[in-house]
Amino acid sequence: MHLRTHTDEKPFVCEVCTKAFSLKSSLDRHLRTHTKEKPFACDVCAKRFSEKSDLKKHLLTHTKEKPFACDACGKAFSVKSNLMMHLRTHMKEKPFTCELCNKAFIRKSDFERHSRIHTKEKRFACDVCTKRFSEKSDLKRHLLTHTKEKPFSCDVCTKAFSQKSYLKSHLVTHMNEKPYACDICNKTFSWLKCLKSHLRAHTEKEPIGLQQHLESTFTDSYEEATESMPHLL
Repeated sequence: MHLRTHTDEKPFVCEVCTKAFSLKSSLDRHLRTHTKEKPFACDVCAKRFSEKSDLKKHLLTHTKEKPFACDACGKAFSVKSNLMMHLRTHMKEKPFTCELCNKAFIRKSDFERHSRIHTKEKRFACDVCTKRFSEKSDLKRHLLTHTKEKPFSCDVCTKAFSQKSYLKSHLVTHMNEKPYACDICNKTFSWLKCLKSHLRAHTEKEPIGLQQHLESTFTDSYEEATESMPHLL
């Protein structure tokens, strides 16, 4: 078997994609990429893996063990491959270069993600509408349009959004509005949390007894603000 590494003989051929291998074990491992078989299960969380080596790496996430330390900065890693990638940040090494645009990358995963820009490959498909995406993160965002889930809420008017980018765009509409006024000094704020923080500054400066006054005036200030901004509610 060892001699095949010198002769380049590859007698074991995949019937699915015709890729050839010098070892049967390599072919067996490759076949799992087609069958999606994951025979190696984690005893802690039941997550499954196609490779035993991947399971071993995963187990370190449960033990929090990080035996691989960087000699340059002391940062430690649970997996040696992560340390090797980290070392490139010190050496400025970028071994993965795109043949189409010459852009270089430290990580192979980043290079592969970039390559899909050129190939237009979209590996991730939506199970609901079959729309396809080149990035898994894009698919996750898309799925929220089907579930109607809106986890990102505006602190000003409580309007909710399915994507963080939509929330950021919405927040700009509140930038010039300052509906929350301090009853002590008349200073106004765009955010309720900013007014609360500001009021604490008064309680630290003013004598004891002001707290009761602030509690009542804060309620009035909030009600006035919401009445003047019904379109935000």
